Amino acid sequence: MTDLSHTEEEAMSETAEHGGTIDLERSKAEDEEDDYDDDEEDDTSPELTTAQSFFWPPSSANFEKDRHLVYLQMMYELLPDHYQSQEINRLTLAHFIISGLHFIRARDRIDKDVIANWVLSFQALPSNRAALKKGEFYGFYGSRSSQFPVDEDRVLTHNNSHLASTYCALAILKVIGHDLSTIDSETLLLSMKNLQQDDGSFMPIHTGGEMDLRFVYCAAAICDMLGDWGGMDKEKAKNYILNCQSYDGGFGLIPGSESHGGGTYCAIASLRLMGFIGDDDLLSNGSGHSIIDSSLLLNWCLQRQASDGGFQGRTNKRSDTCYAFWIGAVLKLLGADALIDKVALRQFLLTCQSKYGGFSKFPRALPDLYHSYYGYTAFSLLEEPGLSPLCPELGLPLLAASGI
Repeated sequence: MTDLSHTEEEAMSETAEHGGTIDLERSKAEDEEDDYDDDEEDDTSPELTTAQSFFWPPSSANFEKDRHLVYLQMMYELLPDHYQSQEINRLTLAHFIISGLHFIRARDRIDKDVIANWVLSFQALPSNRAALKKGEFYGFYGSRSSQFPVDEDRVLTHNNSHLASTYCALAILKVIGHDLSTIDSETLLLSMKNLQQDDGSFMPIHTGGEMDLRFVYCAAAICDMLGDWGGMDKEKAKNYILNCQSYDGGFGLIPGSESHGGGTYCAIASLRLMGFIGDDDLLSNGSGHSIIDSSLLLNWCLQRQASDGGFQGRTNKRSDTCYAFWIGAVLKLLGADALIDKVALRQFLLTCQSKYGGFSKFPRALPDLYHSYYGYTAFSLLEEPGLSPLCPELGLPLLAASGI
């Protein structure tokens, strides 16, 4: 049985309700340098100026697919001990590994039935229909440590299922080709409505936690994957998203906050999933026909590509592997990915490619699963030969997202 019990300091955490963080950024990730936020720099990363990182040669001029396969297979079998500090993110790490294998076209290296049964064992289920009226969320737990047993009356008294973990669980099941119609989606979605607030935002767990664009995105992605929008009020969610667009065109995680690469992705991807922005080129229609200021947003996104070729998550921050996806995917959804300097971006990503396989946050650092996964999505966005194409609004391989 694959050991996915250890977790990582760079994964999407579901500890927001315990005073931790979640990142699709702060909750999906670690406390200090949340997945979207690069306030704190890796202790393992040497101090490099932009100019120094620009001239640091990559270990290889090519995407080393075979080495990435070895890296992901190793992580699939047994994670290094330093992942123990993020044990609560076990499902998230599994998503990075399994979906990563799909991107490099190695999905056959896993036992799909074993994985499906393992993932489904994390689903929280009410003891009866009456329990749905108590305001709890019945999604998926992120790990065994957050999964409490039922009491002697078969009642689940400690339900810690989480929106981010539910997104990851469904993503894994979709990637391995599991039939999502076998899931009790009605219970999941009815209970998910309990998490939406009057302003349109979502709590990650029914007992509380941070409320921002990350969890609006999780809710939208969950509804899209299940093919049922009964779990949220889309109009309220849309208004909350629009209130998060900043004066400079980007989106903060909450209204009035600084524009951020992760928040901007969550905003645009959610609007696309909910059908408020279409598949056509937003820019060709003019900002007057869009619910967002797309021209200002485009300008903000393009300014995030730094002189070293990489993308930064916020103004005056270092380039970071994961933002090649977070901002690159926004540009793709805007129909403006042709404006990316793809040669320079590829060169930056190669400086973050480890000789052991995987990708690091910054050049010359050790790889981790979080940045490895978004390195694969970024190379897919760059149409690297031999990789599965990307579904930018779900952050998953395109064929898996399409149900193929």
